[in-house]
Amino acid sequence: MGVKLNLIVAVSENMGIGKNGDLPWRLRNEMAHFSRLTTKTNDPSKKNVVLMGRLTWDSIPAKFKPLPNRINFVLTKSNLDFSSYENAHKFDSLQSAIDALESDKYKALVENVWVIGGASVYKEALLSKYFYRLYLTKVQKSFDCDTFFPSLPENLKEISEANVPTEQQEEKGITYSYHVYENISEAV
Repeated sequence: MGVKLNLIVAVSENMGIGKNGDLPWRLRNEMAHFSRLTTKTNDPSKKNVVLMGRLTWDSIPAKFKPLPNRINFVLTKSNLDFSSYENAHKFDSLQSAIDALESDKYKALVENVWVIGGASVYKEALLSKYFYRLYLTKVQKSFDCDTFFPSLPENLKEISEANVPTEQQEEKGITYSYHVYENISEAV
């Protein structure tokens, strides 16, 4: 079986995902949900990949770079030097990252691949033949955002998953809910 891309994102009512290179909200439990899903593996000898664009990488505070207990793949055409980071690698395209994931080196090492942003990486992943699941947190509030999640494709079916709570969450007076959608097109 080939590479399967899981996308994970929290969106506001207006489909916003960011403002000035940062999250428009601070929801500690929602962030813990993100960390738990992107870190957890069934095989303790494997790790998950978090795949992101350079702006998403830039938005991660220095003390958290690279995201711990995960292999960080950063898509960039810039000449950023990642040699000082353990578990951070750069690729010039989504396809080159997927090619690496299909290599023997990563097949033996990687359990899941999580696309964590930004907007253009989400869009490319949603439209790719590798798109498998979308883990979507719906934040029930509109926020002033300058970055938005792309339109959802038609080929999605909502599913339930044991790792994802189905009840509505509330934090700091903001309600949100977790949803998991699977790509039902023939490609995956």
